[in-house]
Amino acid sequence: MDEDTRYEAVRSRDARFDGEFFFAVETTGIYCRPSCPAVTPKRQNVRFFATAAGAQGSGFRACRRCRPDAVPGSAAWNVRADVVGRAVRLIGDGIVDREGVAGLASRLGYSARQVQRQLTAELGAGPVALARAQRAHTARVLLQTTDLPITEIAFAAGFASVRQFNDTIRAVYASTPSELRAAAPRGGRSAGRTATPSAGIPLRLAHRGPYQAGAVFDLLAEEAVSGIEEVSGPPGHRTYRRTLRLPHGSAIVAVEETAGDTGQGRAAHPGGWLDARLHLTDLRDLTTAVQRLRRLFDLDADPYAVDERLGADARLAPLVAARPGLRSPGAADADELAVRALLGPRRAAELVRRYGKALDAPCGSLTHLFPEAAVLAGAEPRGPLGALTAALADGDVRLDPGADRDEAHAALLGLPGLDARTIAVIRTRALGDPDVAPPGADTPDSWRPWRSYALQHLRAAGELDQ
Repeated sequence: MDEDTRYEAVRSRDARFDGEFFFAVETTGIYCRPSCPAVTPKRQNVRFFATAAGAQGSGFRACRRCRPDAVPGSAAWNVRADVVGRAVRLIGDGIVDREGVAGLASRLGYSARQVQRQLTAELGAGPVALARAQRAHTARVLLQTTDLPITEIAFAAGFASVRQFNDTIRAVYASTPSELRAAAPRGGRSAGRTATPSAGIPLRLAHRGPYQAGAVFDLLAEEAVSGIEEVSGPPGHRTYRRTLRLPHGSAIVAVEETAGDTGQGRAAHPGGWLDARLHLTDLRDLTTAVQRLRRLFDLDADPYAVDERLGADARLAPLVAARPGLRSPGAADADELAVRALLGPRRAAELVRRYGKALDAPCGSLTHLFPEAAVLAGAEPRGPLGALTAALADGDVRLDPGADRDEAHAALLGLPGLDARTIAVIRTRALGDPDVAPPGADTPDSWRPWRSYALQHLRAAGELDQ
């Protein structure tokens, strides 16, 4: 999109572009999402930014009406396989907060200066600024939706000190943390959304466009591994719960199915969210846990782009019309997904019982964390499972958010016992590739770059084996 096209999207308040770009008004010093309900500014006063961090870095503060930092990020970062896309995914996973810019660069195979230069040139912000914007957003959400003490929020959001937290909130929102909390929308911190050590942290996981929650929960229920996952409740009102191993500790997370959605979704709704609740042993893992849930539920996808391309195909058009916004679920733990793709749910559950780490406080049927690759490699070193887990533990196969998909694919091909279909599942789910065609599937080039989504439509319609 050129700037004139972006301005037309702003004039029409087109929610399809929320998160794809941001606009700032020089006369007010405020930046907004394209669908902001405020009076449209004059063209000569408008500047455009690829990221909220870019707008913040140029001195603009977030609009209090449209809350531009609350929208899902651009879907491009999950689709793209280049260094910028990989970097944005790693920053979202909290790498800069945990390992610094040097750690980010090392994972990407570039120097810190090269990463800084490429991100700044394309996004208008470097890795530190992007991580800062993410921390500020997390802090605002916690301030306005929970009763957690402000000091706890500072560290949960990833800030190194309370002073850094206070300075950033003032710079981004032109408010102190206390003022930001007081300005929360009415009902934002209702009794049902109060955060306590026993109740966990309640969050809304935003998505753009229609969302077929029923199809996603059907898949999660079918694949659930006992001991680490469960899906309960009637269709339309189900709850998905699972354990997570995170950098600083563990978690039990719960995500609610869209109310009243039994498979048809909310096609007329321009966007929405899934309600979630996170029980963390260490609040510093909050951002990482949220990002992993977003990947699992494919919440950063652009359903408008996907449906437009696939809906133009004669075979897929009726399927897209029946299920607008169908997602291609990812993985909450990429290494775990690879093992599960190889073995299936039943054998994976056996590994959980034998080698998984028991939770200090089991919660219903959730009793363990999935065993780490290094543990499995030592316990079962033979066969395809031993080869895969050893490669994951040694780093010969990398499936983290910043992994190069083609390199990971080639490394998986070199392992014994992994067939092309299993590797296709790993590439689709663990690596989040939107354009995977498993061997033998009829996937014309006209479906590209969304073949993974096309196959989800065929599976949901019963036209393709799972």
